[in-house]
Amino acid sequence: MDSDEQVEVSTLEAYADTIVPGEKRFPGDHAIAGASPGPGAVAAGALELLHTEATGVTVGLPYLAQSLNDHAKVYAKEHDITLDESLPAFVALSFADRTALVRSLTAPGHPEKDGWVSLALFCNMSFDSAAHKHTAEAIAEGHPGLLAMGYTAPDEDGLWRFPKFSYRRELARVHPDTTPSGSPA
Repeated sequence: MDSDEQVEVSTLEAYADTIVPGEKRFPGDHAIAGASPGPGAVAAGALELLHTEATGVTVGLPYLAQSLNDHAKVYAKEHDITLDESLPAFVALSFADRTALVRSLTAPGHPEKDGWVSLALFCNMSFDSAAHKHTAEAIAEGHPGLLAMGYTAPDEDGLWRFPKFSYRRELARVHPDTTPSGSPA
């Protein structure tokens, strides 16, 4: 991985970690601030999801990472913060400062809001829906977000069945033409 790629990866990891924080992966981890116990968006596959073509953001990721670092430099100057120059500017910010900067970038009226909100949504999706994986595969692999939300493994045939009704009563009977897989005929 070349240095531009390393800057992009660590910057995007730091952004994802700002959106859904987690614990550091190792003691010298700069991208993950360690602001929350347990795994966050990065451990849940945020970068994998961001690099999935279907998101529509993949081509713009180098620009977004560079722009985020440019915003971080301006933020640091405005707040009299000295950045570690060996790190990308956004990565060098503290978690509180990363959060404040992201809050300003996603605020109503910010001219780049749509891009930053989209990036934040995909970071959330990596954690709370594992959108880059088949659900059964993600659960089998121990996906941290799905497990944290209580998703259970499917039955042995790969289908999910829910023997207890969520409203404590059956809301509707299964249509007589429903196939054994649960699809409408």
